[in-house]
Amino acid sequence: MPSLTLRTLGSSDFEVFPLALGGNVFGWTADRAQSFAVLDAYAAAGGNFVDTADTYSSWAPGNEGGESETVIGDWLAARGNRADIVVATKVGSHPQYPGLSAANIKAAAEASLRRLRTDHIDLYYTHRDDPSVPVEEIITALDELVRSGKVRAIAASNISAERLQESLDFSDREGLARYVALQPHYNLVSRDTYEGPLQDVASRSGLAAVPYWALASGFLTGKYRPGVEVDSARAGAAGAHLESERGPRVLAALDEVARARGAEVATVALAWLASRPTVAAPIASARTVEQLPALLRVADLELTDEELARLTRASA
Repeated sequence: MPSLTLRTLGSSDFEVFPLALGGNVFGWTADRAQSFAVLDAYAAAGGNFVDTADTYSSWAPGNEGGESETVIGDWLAARGNRADIVVATKVGSHPQYPGLSAANIKAAAEASLRRLRTDHIDLYYTHRDDPSVPVEEIITALDELVRSGKVRAIAASNISAERLQESLDFSDREGLARYVALQPHYNLVSRDTYEGPLQDVASRSGLAAVPYWALASGFLTGKYRPGVEVDSARAGAAGAHLESERGPRVLAALDEVARARGAEVATVALAWLASRPTVAAPIASARTVEQLPALLRVADLELTDEELARLTRASA
């Protein structure tokens, strides 16, 4: 069982497990019973950081968005463990609540609270930036949610370095709630979006990074290989990495380190990400309980400087 080494999330007072459990599969490729089993196993291993969004999984036929929040809310109510779990959700992408106007942020938050069956959201992300809305309006609306006790801390995802800095400056200038975390697209085969100006702002401002697609839609589990067909809703996105030069090169390096450490490829990929500057906890999802152990072991696997350098070179 992984150790209970928790990490502080930026400037917040949250102490979180070094792997955030992604809720995008709940109510989509994992039904209610499977989702409950995965959540139970994650919590039993010491996990306390669950990530979702109000729009999960509006893309699936028959779904309208909010399915993941509903599953998580039902699980929290059934287990009576709300105080033990740091719940993160997002605003701005639900089909009924698009964008980041002040009115929309408030209405979407109320809808999320109802589905999550709770009186507060621990970490509330703007899902993607809405350049049509001034940062002043966005931050002021989020600050009102924090002051009302409905949100404990705020964060941003899919935002430019410029807009992030502008938001932080406004918060500091006006004494309003300030982003404590950032959720970027970041993994061994996708480094360009985060490394550079965005990471510089996060580092300078004390923000924690909580990367999504930490396993590149499953590619970094090692199950996608040339000539191998994988039955997964994400097979197209994952398999595309085989077409690049970087993908196979990264797989070879992961295989080498994984063999030497007696670890799963996914664990090594997550351990590399968890070691990167500013990263507090990568996000990874599991559709079944059997997929969890490789993810959870990131809490125990500390790669050597040489192993980290090998992976970093391969992914350059």
